Amino acid sequence: MAATMQAHHFAILLLPVLLTTTSRLAGGSPPPDPVSCAVDGTSDCTVTNTYGSFPDRAICRAANATFPTTEAELVAAVASAAAARRKVKVATSHSHSFTKLACPGGRDGTIISTARLNRTVAVDVSRRLLTVESGMLLRDLVKVAADAGMALPHSPYWYGLTVGGMLATGAHGSSLWGKGSAVHEYVVGIRIVTPAPASQGFAVVRELNAGDPDLDAVKVSLGVLGVISQVTLELQPQFKRSVTFVTRDDKDMPAQLAVWGGLHEFGDVAWLPWQGKAIYREDNRVAVSTPGNGLNVNDYLSFRSRPTSDLLTARTAEERLEEKETTDMDRCLAAQYPAAIFELQAYGFTNDGAFFTGYPVVGFQHRIQASGTCIDDHDDALLSACTWDPRIRGLFFYQSGFSVSMSKVPAFVADMQRLRDLDPRAFCRMDAMLGVLMRYVKASSAYLGKAEDSLDFDVTYYRSYSGDGAPRAHADVYDELEQMALRKYGAVPHWGKNRNFAFDGAIDKYPKAAEFRKVKDRYDPEGIFSSEWSDQVLGIKGSPNVVGAGCAIEGLCVCSDDSHCAPEQGYFCRAGKVYTEARVCRFERARLVDEL
Repeated sequence: MAATMQAHHFAILLLPVLLTTTSRLAGGSPPPDPVSCAVDGTSDCTVTNTYGSFPDRAICRAANATFPTTEAELVAAVASAAAARRKVKVATSHSHSFTKLACPGGRDGTIISTARLNRTVAVDVSRRLLTVESGMLLRDLVKVAADAGMALPHSPYWYGLTVGGMLATGAHGSSLWGKGSAVHEYVVGIRIVTPAPASQGFAVVRELNAGDPDLDAVKVSLGVLGVISQVTLELQPQFKRSVTFVTRDDKDMPAQLAVWGGLHEFGDVAWLPWQGKAIYREDNRVAVSTPGNGLNVNDYLSFRSRPTSDLLTARTAEERLEEKETTDMDRCLAAQYPAAIFELQAYGFTNDGAFFTGYPVVGFQHRIQASGTCIDDHDDALLSACTWDPRIRGLFFYQSGFSVSMSKVPAFVADMQRLRDLDPRAFCRMDAMLGVLMRYVKASSAYLGKAEDSLDFDVTYYRSYSGDGAPRAHADVYDELEQMALRKYGAVPHWGKNRNFAFDGAIDKYPKAAEFRKVKDRYDPEGIFSSEWSDQVLGIKGSPNVVGAGCAIEGLCVCSDDSHCAPEQGYFCRAGKVYTEARVCRFERARLVDEL
């Protein structure tokens, strides 16, 4: 009874945050600029991501930052850095990558921000071409396209990403149809500024069009080839979609996942492992004449502004759920509420922009494909904010994303279920984060794109604010799941997500990695756009693993010794339970007592 009351208390703490999603909150504050400079706004700078922390928690510094507003200014910025042989990295207006793509390394680097390169360059309705600057947000891109009667067929669900950022990391939605769900598949032209010899002024603009083999390198570039100035996308006539969410038992999920992407053009699946449920998204293109003006107010309700007080309360609840004294019963009872409330609110969809009256939700593509209203408001008082705003002690989390080839999906998912079945309560905290989101991604010609048709798995989970990386409850099941995907099933990590260990050896899984490196050598022979981290990830020099005390807790390594975990807190390096080759940090209370 005591445990039940305690879990109920945790759930009550979480409810205010969940209930504020029933209507959009006015007066929110968008996240701060990820680039901050101490002198005149351009010198002695730091750069981070929108979450306020990279996986290794290191502070990324740069000597200066520049904010070009035209291509000519962008060329001048690259030329200045190249002439001084300074390392350069590109930052965007929000910088949503967890990984250190925007960190030049060292204190003498240069940051080039594309925040002010956000305009429409050309609209060609007859050829269905749209050319925009690389700093334009997805939010603005889909609006410009819609105003011209066109649509970007696929995109990520969060519209706070920039065009250049989406290309750099291979961002995608969910589809195996047509060209697939990755934004870069719809790119037919790119203008990119790269370093050049002194005889050419230290910087040049390279213009690539469809048919140019280098386009397949630049479309997914990790930002190591130069700075993308402009992008031309081939769009489609505006269309409508029909969306229905159906919750089913997960027993036949391995078989269902193998075919779902072929049945529904925009279909995805979310798995709630502890509850044994799968939420299937039946999402298809329909005739423009189909009645309906549906709106994706905020898919999964994660992208709206929320009162700061509620975010603080929710974080307090999360931290209590992670305490050793909290039982699995507590965690599982609390985990029932988020999915139930989100289902009640139709995962953020409305039939008319204001109310949900039932499925299907039918609406135009630009009103359905993405959302993110928490970046639209401008309240400097910070009374409400995006849930991950680093200025407040709100929600703080990791996110892992990896893609498994479709031929291996049924076996991998069956293994995930086997791991769940050994101890279902260990997965309750996963349910509380709305489980595992699975999206379909088609094989790409891009050198660093998906080599095969794949299913992408996104897992979001708690992260401690503690600088020494306090262990998470049941961290071992998350780590085993990731290692099983990456090592047993050959999954490739999402370039903009994941902790360091996921990238160890990842580049070897890309058949055209060598071709990409050749293009890199031609475009940037001095390595101006390289960093220690990008060299490690691309297999040029070193390893992304950072081995030391507690490294496995933060995902900086895979443990091989107890010291890589937190033995003083009862976490020891152990073999996986289903994938026995995995090495994970597992809590052993009896061993802790013996040690003490």
